[in-house]
Amino acid sequence: MNGVTGVSGEWRLLVGDGVAATDGLALDEALMTRYGRGRPDCPPTLRLYSYRSHCALVGRYQDLAAEVDLDACGRTGTEVSRRLTGGGAIVMGRGQLGVAYVDRAPAGRRPRAIIEDLSAALAAGLAQLGVTTAFHGKNDLETGGRKIAGLGLYLDPAGAMLFHASVLADLDVELMLAVLRVPAAKLEGKAIAAVTERVTTVSAETGRVHDATTVRPAIAAGFAATFGARLGPGSPDEAEQAQAKELALGRYGSPSWLEERTMVGDGSGSALLKAPAGLARIHLTTHGDLVKSAIVAGDFNELAPEVVALESGLRWRRLDEDAVAAVVRGSGAAVALGVPAERVVAAVLEAGRQAGRRA
Repeated sequence: MNGVTGVSGEWRLLVGDGVAATDGLALDEALMTRYGRGRPDCPPTLRLYSYRSHCALVGRYQDLAAEVDLDACGRTGTEVSRRLTGGGAIVMGRGQLGVAYVDRAPAGRRPRAIIEDLSAALAAGLAQLGVTTAFHGKNDLETGGRKIAGLGLYLDPAGAMLFHASVLADLDVELMLAVLRVPAAKLEGKAIAAVTERVTTVSAETGRVHDATTVRPAIAAGFAATFGARLGPGSPDEAEQAQAKELALGRYGSPSWLEERTMVGDGSGSALLKAPAGLARIHLTTHGDLVKSAIVAGDFNELAPEVVALESGLRWRRLDEDAVAAVVRGSGAAVALGVPAERVVAAVLEAGRQAGRRA
C-alpha cells in the first residue's frame, strides 16, 4: 500500500510525552496547516505522543456537558479540551498513545474510507505486539469485539487532513468513569465490568504492562510497513511552533471553543437519537412554543450539511409536528443520519417537551 494519498518515501516522525491538553491539540492543527497552504509538496508527518495524566478530550461535534463531568475533572486535576477531529470523548495520559497523522486530503474519499485505510497501519503495529485487530463501526479498532483504539478525522477546506487515534496501552477505568459521563456509570457496582466488556487494552491482551512509550515503536513500524515509508525523526519548525502557541491560546484554551456545541440557559431540553452515524443528541432552546436555537451533537466524524440545514431550519419554527416534519423532510437530515424521518421528528418534539418543562 502506498499511503492514503499515494505518498511514500521519507516521512517526518515527531515524538513527545506528557503534553498539556491545549498544547497537544494545538500542535496537531499547526502541523496540518502546512499541507494545502503553500507547501503542498511536504511529505506526511506522523506524531506519536502522550498527554500528561490526565486529559479529557471531547470530539469536535460533542456536547461538553453531556460527555464530561467538569466538577470531577476539577477534583482530579484532569485537563479538558475539544479536538478538531470527530469521534467520542476519551481520557488520555501516559497509558494511552496519541497518534496524529497529517497529510494532504485524498480527493473523492469519504471520511469513513480514509479512517479505515489509516486503521490498517494501527492494526499492523498492534499485530507486532501480538494483538489482532479489525476496523469496526464508524471509528473503532477492535479485538475480540472490544475497542482498543478510537479514531477520528478532520478534513480542512484548504485540502489538508488530520487523523487522530488513541491507542489504549492501558486504562484507568475508575478514573474514566469518574470524569466522563459513561452510560455504564449508571450501573453503579457493575460499571467497571460493563466497561471491560466493551473496552480492552494492550496490557490486558498481552498479559504485560504497557504504556505509550512501549507501544510507540510498534505503531511507528506499522505505519512504515503499511505505507512503504521511511520515518525520519524530526521536530516542529519555528512557524509551526509559533502557530501552535497562537492556537493554544486563541482556540484550544478558549471557553467558547470548549463549549461550542453546549446548550445553556433556561428553556433548554434535549433528546437522544440513535443512528448508524453515531449517537446524536438534539438540543433545543425555546421561547414558548418557538425554537430559538437547535444543535445536533454527537460522536460524529463529520457534520453532514443536511444536519446543519436541520439546525438552521428549526430556528424560530413552532414545535408543531407538521411544521417540524416539514423541516426534517426539507433538510434531508434523516437520510444523512440513516434513520426514518419520523424518529428525527419525535426526537425534536421530545427535546421541545423537555425544554418546556425547564422554562
